[in-house]
Amino acid sequence: MHSADSHDFLRVTGARENNLKDVSVEVPKRRLTVFTGISGSGKSSLVFDTIAAESQRLINETYSAFVQGFMPTLARPEVDVLDGLTTAIIVNQERMGANVRSTVGTATDANAMLRILFSRLGQPQIGPPIAYSFNVPTRKASGSMTVDKGKGERISVRNVVYHGGMCPRCEGMGSVSDIDLTQLYDESKSLAEGAITVPGYKAGGWSVRYFTESGFLDPDKPITKYTKKELHDFLYKEPVKVKINNINLTYEGLVPQIQKSFLSKDVDTLQPHIREFVERAVAFTACPDCGGTRLNEAARSSKIAGKSIADVCAMQISDLAEWVRELDEPSAKPLLDALQETLDSFVEIGLGYLSLDRPSGTLSGGEAQRTKMIRHLGSPLTDVTYVFDEPTIGLHPHDVQRMNDLLVQLRDKGNTVLVVEHEPETIQIADHIIDLGPGAGSAGGEVVFEGTVEELRASGTLTGEHLDDRAAVKSVFRTSTERLEIRNANQHNLQDVDVDIPLGVLVVVTGVAGSGKSSLVQGSIPKDAGVVLVDQTEIRGSRRSNPATYTGMLDSIRKAFAKANDVKPGLFSPNSDGACPNCNGNGVIYTELGFMDTVATTCEVCEGKRFQAEVLEYELGGRNISEVFAMSVTEAEEFFAEGESRVPAAHAILERMYAVGLGYLSIGQPLTTLSGGERQRLKLAIHMAEKGGIYILDEPTSGLHLADVDHLLALLDQLVESGKSVIVIEHNQAVMAHADWIIDLGPGAGHDGGRVVFEGTPADLVADGSTLTGKHLAEYVGAA
Repeated sequence: MHSADSHDFLRVTGARENNLKDVSVEVPKRRLTVFTGISGSGKSSLVFDTIAAESQRLINETYSAFVQGFMPTLARPEVDVLDGLTTAIIVNQERMGANVRSTVGTATDANAMLRILFSRLGQPQIGPPIAYSFNVPTRKASGSMTVDKGKGERISVRNVVYHGGMCPRCEGMGSVSDIDLTQLYDESKSLAEGAITVPGYKAGGWSVRYFTESGFLDPDKPITKYTKKELHDFLYKEPVKVKINNINLTYEGLVPQIQKSFLSKDVDTLQPHIREFVERAVAFTACPDCGGTRLNEAARSSKIAGKSIADVCAMQISDLAEWVRELDEPSAKPLLDALQETLDSFVEIGLGYLSLDRPSGTLSGGEAQRTKMIRHLGSPLTDVTYVFDEPTIGLHPHDVQRMNDLLVQLRDKGNTVLVVEHEPETIQIADHIIDLGPGAGSAGGEVVFEGTVEELRASGTLTGEHLDDRAAVKSVFRTSTERLEIRNANQHNLQDVDVDIPLGVLVVVTGVAGSGKSSLVQGSIPKDAGVVLVDQTEIRGSRRSNPATYTGMLDSIRKAFAKANDVKPGLFSPNSDGACPNCNGNGVIYTELGFMDTVATTCEVCEGKRFQAEVLEYELGGRNISEVFAMSVTEAEEFFAEGESRVPAAHAILERMYAVGLGYLSIGQPLTTLSGGERQRLKLAIHMAEKGGIYILDEPTSGLHLADVDHLLALLDQLVESGKSVIVIEHNQAVMAHADWIIDLGPGAGHDGGRVVFEGTPADLVADGSTLTGKHLAEYVGAA
């Protein structure tokens, strides 16, 4: 054998990242390896934070120091040896950016190809590809230019047009905002009295002094007494230079300030209190000039086969693929072939129901991950390591097989495919399986099994024992007398749907991805129906945030410590008075080294405990605040249950966290280190306390190990038994089989869906067998 052929394994020795305990494994190259284990067992720590992170770090180091200065810096993972690494391409579940200008078309280069196509074939011709871009405005310039040429200077007068396709009215956003001025200020008050009611504008603060000391407004005059000019200067004044406290600043009206700071971002990415203000004060409507297409009149006038670029971007991608296929233009054949391949990849991967003008920020985690896969499917690269994070999330059982075929296709091209997954159908196609455990958090971080699927079944590990689990359809169903009526629902692809959702029972809404489930449940149920929504949006928190701060339990813990020791509560927060002054309560010192890695070292003063030494002398029930932060949810729940350390408010939150399966989590663990499944269950624990009559859960089994699904089902039953109505959007067959009532949407996705194809009990759905969901559920329970 040639010595170059001996590198057939990716070797990891002594991995200690996060909860990993000196893990050493050999991963076969050019094979499909699936990493399994319960949530929090260390799968992502091994695959993403160790293997993929080191591969990317080493690639970044090949660039010059100048280039590295513009790139994210990655710290070297806690591992002794990594050998046999290849270039890693990470395809994860992170949302595709919240830029309001980003669409499915711009994120996948499909728009770029369409712009070239229209610039070559569109009639009338209006200019180069950039003339069809909604992100570029049309600019005009005129003037004289001195040219030093030949025998002397010559003055040339020119008029120049820089082409762009942006709609001038909405600036390429597709929507215009109408601001309710009554929500911005209290006209009965003066600025000095706190008239401005916008978040962040406090009387006496810099943002308000900006108005009161500008010289344009009287700070003590109620706004209702302003003249027309004063009101215009307050609300709409154009930017103008002013001097405040000998500092040169630019003054502009309140409305343009709000438009720049709040409305230029995706509403969903704003902090909760700001988002609540924007939703209350601002109404977004489709731009009347461009009709929501984002393009100017010239770009909309140029057409191919009777369709403008705005028309084709609004088409369902499966229909657009057919439209491109019918274009017979030999001059543009290479371009049409490339565009056709991209569009066919969308359909092949199960995203044919999207349109290219869909804002990328509105895609679910699963849709975003599959959209990122598009560019890799036709890639000529081989001997690359592809790393996937639960690629079957959000997929109907019908689509899981299609995803499996794509993973195998990548492997067969000579690539190493690493997949973190809980789905049994994907585990079964693996060439090699690495199972981590045995528990989660500090009880996990070890490799408990390596081998094939058949060996896993006989291994006795938690994953092996539950791999062939099959839930039986319930024989007794809860019945309901009340109904929530939805009539003529037509949001997105819904086709005037009429449906009655039973209340007081467990209702599961099913259907293939894109069939209209979220549109029906989240978009059509009245907001005043007492709804508590637990969706897939991310938890936003810094590296200072942890479960104790996010759930609010730290407030009651701080007060209990303060009361027991007769001191102020602020001492017991690492973000307040009690923080170690050396590390500012982080426990580690972050050293920025320019273009090199940021180095995190344990603080020498507090030894990583985050608090001042004198604060650690104060105890509650024999424990100091640092020791409490280090407790797991299970330990903390016992600690705060009784005795002198009894804190009922914290205990109630900890009980809910334990109930959703987060007993292993440390209450002081940074939120940035939690997995997707952990974040969603943490949100569920918080929402369980809300006084809503109807709970809507969007795929709560995301990221859940097979062994944890029964735990979740018991929790859903507990919610129903307590008098709640629970509506679950779900693809997991165990949840379907456990439902009291199923509403199945379809039959397909996009315009082929949007209709209710079945309503009834799971037993009736299995017996019916006419829908895709019915067929797969029948196979699952063994009735087929």
